[in-house]
Amino acid sequence: MKWPGSVPALLLLLSACSATGTVAPTSGDAGFVGGAGAVTIIPPGKRGAPVSLSGPLVGGGDYDVSAHRGTVFLLNVWGSWCAPCRREAPELEKAWNDVPHDGVQFLGINTRDDADASAVAFERRFDVTYPSLRDPDGHLQLTFRSTLPPRAIPSTLILDKQGRVAARILGGSDQRTFTQLVQQIRAEV
Repeated sequence: MKWPGSVPALLLLLSACSATGTVAPTSGDAGFVGGAGAVTIIPPGKRGAPVSLSGPLVGGGDYDVSAHRGTVFLLNVWGSWCAPCRREAPELEKAWNDVPHDGVQFLGINTRDDADASAVAFERRFDVTYPSLRDPDGHLQLTFRSTLPPRAIPSTLILDKQGRVAARILGGSDQRTFTQLVQQIRAEV
């Protein structure tokens, strides 16, 4: 059977955005990751260097994570085109409303959306009230290439007060998991 040119690309996109999946190693690094909400907590002594992450925000303005050291960040990688991201968005917003904002910030990383309008419409549709960085080419997401497979969407990282990756969720998750992870990392001395 001969496929029209866009069908294989669509199937690849859908598989990369799957709610369940496996890691398929390729030559050297992790390849496709669909994720199933797998949580990894990194012990404080094994965390890497502080993250340097900044860029333009969806809807305008700029944001620099390193200017907010002492804050625990929940970073969520999402795209308006991703069905698991649409399912996860209300859960993230509930968690954002559930945790005290003193010393905590949620920040989205909107990846691979060509037009800012798509991201703005997504945020409006799901009543997202925390900011998101624009990452149309996936460049910001590559900041986490040693921690986060580049095609793992949605994914969530928790940065500790020093700005280091302290926890990771591959795939979609729920309010309870987001809230508990943020509170656990926030309680660290």
